[in-house]
Amino acid sequence: MGQNRLKILLFFFIPVLILFMFGLIFGPLGSSFLGKEPPGILKVPRPHVALPAEPIVHIGSFSITNTLIASWFTIIVLVGLSIFLTRKMKLIPGRRQGIAEVVVEGLLNFVESVSGKRHARMLFPGVATIFIYVIFNAYLALLPFFGTIGLHHSSHGHEEFTAIFRAANTDLNVPLSIALMSFFFVESWGMKAIGVTHYLSEFINVRQFLQGLKELFTGKIKTGPMNIVFGFISLFVGVLEIFSHLTRMLSFTFRLFGNMTAGEILILVSSFLIPLVFAIPFYGLELLIGMIQALIFGGLTLVFGTIAVSPHEESHE
Repeated sequence: MGQNRLKILLFFFIPVLILFMFGLIFGPLGSSFLGKEPPGILKVPRPHVALPAEPIVHIGSFSITNTLIASWFTIIVLVGLSIFLTRKMKLIPGRRQGIAEVVVEGLLNFVESVSGKRHARMLFPGVATIFIYVIFNAYLALLPFFGTIGLHHSSHGHEEFTAIFRAANTDLNVPLSIALMSFFFVESWGMKAIGVTHYLSEFINVRQFLQGLKELFTGKIKTGPMNIVFGFISLFVGVLEIFSHLTRMLSFTFRLFGNMTAGEILILVSSFLIPLVFAIPFYGLELLIGMIQALIFGGLTLVFGTIAVSPHEESHE
């Protein structure tokens, strides 16, 4: 049994090692040391990193960018998968329906473990949508046609290449749009759970300040100034709380954008320096990072949503 495993290991390891050495010696990195041109099969285009999304088609003043096409592709894949997995649902699920139920039940249990069963049904759709959308954006971007199929055009006397598909999460607008939806979900959950007036009073609480003014004008010199001071402190704390809610969008946006962009650059550079198999470990790393970023985005949305749907006094407890 041990010998068979060793044979299988050598059967896969030796070809990979040969390909790695071939790419290292004759690729752009090795060829630069040898002072030779790499063979045609190993000539990889120099990595071109553009932070803004690149337009593919213009419809009037509206530009369809490569990241927008990638996000549409993600939506089409998700809709197609949901239809395929849930078509002809039965009381006793088959394999396809079973896969869908495992995913939904796993995410629902995750939401319930944080928010409790009381609010889980309300928080689940938003959290699950964010998690699935982020992770599919990351994983679909690893497909071979991302960054390789595109348009060639001349600009300033030299030829440029624009990929039709580019990882959606590497466009700042996509993480920002998801962060805006997360912000909208959290605030709407809080208003729905504890009431609009009660929820907003946690940010703008002028009751104690007005009470202090009233007491001051009615001659209650002992309690009036103190209520005014504490009321002003409550107002200041409320402004800080509003600011903290707004800064969440920035942290969400740049965390996802930075990690996904860095991963794409890492794969581009590794594929350029040593072609063939050197980039494979980095693809595995990107699978892990995509999962982590989806968990962080969805998990923080869940945590902030759980805090929002709990009364202020209860959250302190």
